[in-house]
Amino acid sequence: MSFSQRFLDEIRARVGLADRIARKVKLTKRGREFSGLCPFHNEKTPSFTVNEDKGFFHCFGCGAHGDVIGFVMRTENSSFPEVVERLAEEAGLEVPVSSPEERRRAAQAVSIYGVTEKACAWFEATLKSPAGAVARDYLAGRGLDQEAIARFRIGYAPDSRGRLKTALMGGGVTESLLVTAGLLVVPEDGHASYDRFRGRVIFPIFDRRGRPVAFGGRILGEGTPKYLNSPDTPLFQKGHLLYGWSHALKGARESGTLVVSEGYMDVIALIGAGIPAMAPLGTAITESQILALWRVVPEPVLSFDGDAAGARAAMRAAERALPLLKPGCSFRFVTLPRGEDPDSLVRSRGARGMESLMASARPLADVIWDMETRGRAVDTPERRAAVDKGLMNRARAIADKQVQDYYVRDFRRRLREAFADFSPVAGARRRSPGAGLGLGGVRRRLASDPLIGTEDGLAEARERVLVTTVLNHPDLLDDIAEEFTGAEIGSHELNSLRQAILDAAVARAGLDAESLAGELASLGFGRLVEGLVGPRARVLDWFARPHAARDDALTGFRDALELHHRFGVGKAELDACESAYAADPTEENWARLQAVKLDLQTALAHEGRLEDYGAPVKGLQNG
Repeated sequence: MSFSQRFLDEIRARVGLADRIARKVKLTKRGREFSGLCPFHNEKTPSFTVNEDKGFFHCFGCGAHGDVIGFVMRTENSSFPEVVERLAEEAGLEVPVSSPEERRRAAQAVSIYGVTEKACAWFEATLKSPAGAVARDYLAGRGLDQEAIARFRIGYAPDSRGRLKTALMGGGVTESLLVTAGLLVVPEDGHASYDRFRGRVIFPIFDRRGRPVAFGGRILGEGTPKYLNSPDTPLFQKGHLLYGWSHALKGARESGTLVVSEGYMDVIALIGAGIPAMAPLGTAITESQILALWRVVPEPVLSFDGDAAGARAAMRAAERALPLLKPGCSFRFVTLPRGEDPDSLVRSRGARGMESLMASARPLADVIWDMETRGRAVDTPERRAAVDKGLMNRARAIADKQVQDYYVRDFRRRLREAFADFSPVAGARRRSPGAGLGLGGVRRRLASDPLIGTEDGLAEARERVLVTTVLNHPDLLDDIAEEFTGAEIGSHELNSLRQAILDAAVARAGLDAESLAGELASLGFGRLVEGLVGPRARVLDWFARPHAARDDALTGFRDALELHHRFGVGKAELDACESAYAADPTEENWARLQAVKLDLQTALAHEGRLEDYGAPVKGLQNG
């Protein structure tokens, strides 16, 4: 039985070489390679190496050498067809039936590689010609230099129906081959075929060996679609490849870092800044792409724009990845500031701007938690049960039982904390880090400190000020949506209300305070909203009141948010000093604790009347 080269390459790409060999050999990672004792001869000092990047193993002792297929053949004494079929099954691939047609397609693939290479070179040459001036201006305006253009082999397709067709036909390149390669379109009305890409900057799409197999075109000027990709061909299936794979693979494996972004320019900008990056090709990330990414790094970072479309894309990616999770393999999520993408962020803030976001990337479990809890009222047992059920259904969608078990435990813990001592007005506050860890008398002494003991209540008062200001002045979201989204809110109930406000503002632009309150009441937040902005609410901060001028409300909100942030940072430092002194009550640790407390007390003097803000109205009950 014969197999096409493309099919064998797909097996090699899907089956991790080091993972497969590690079933037989204890491997130790040394730099970019793995080493171990050779399974093919007796030795006491390791001379057997595995190079995942290059896809082969080699023994310097006995000379054994090969790929994953050859390794399994030698260690399991199996024939080539047997091993290919076995590995194909492991990789989830259907073994193609060898036939004259299959052999014809394999030969055709070789021809298509030649055609796509010729097309790529022609697009590059056209960019450099006088006809490419408009494309060169566009690329310069996007900040691409000649090095980046050459590195990614960017080109230009002139606005002509037949320039590429005329240039490539002849010399063994037929019209049929150009159609099969996705470079020509054959109209249904029987008219002559024409160039698929016209008036577009061309981004070649490379396979895992770095060969151009397809193209993406960005239109210049008006027109749709903005981006146009090659159709699926014998060489290209958009759900399997990732843009930037061959450029990012080495750096990703060396650094252990990989960003998955949304577009060609994002990938080019990130790689240019030294951050390995790839992107799906015009579709949501697929199962095949997820598994391929995990063979590169165990936890790629998924980057999404900070708008509603980015939030939806993040949720789709989380849902796609969740059932596939396995020990050590997951994703982290970064949401970019509103109005930014990786390209603009790198150009304005450099690599450090992106790296700082990556350092605080959120784990997949947090994203799933938000999907099931944001904007959800939990003021009745039934509503809490619905949240619980949704989270457990998510966790049980994970195929790997070990990972599933840990997700169930994690969600159970979060639910206990979120619902503990629940009050729809005061909200559910989490305990400070380290509280109740049994550190004895020193811990009890610190807990009685007025500043340490009361700051959580003041924090909630500030949170209530922020939320109330937006409730009374929802038009402020035009200016402060990003700041309001990023504000640290520890109360589960206030945080849920915040998310519901943001969702309502996205769904219905131009909401006034009365309409917003009605929308929130329909979602189960009526009592909470009433406690914050109703006639019995104690709104002591003048800027949060409904009749405050818009500019005053905006300034007051930002001042309150800055104060809240200062206290959050200071309280974290205070907690660290508290724990340090509790564990080691030295004079040095005591002095440091007092210094931090003094800073917080100084800031507290400027907080005004926040500590009396919004005290729960007597007699108001859950409901």
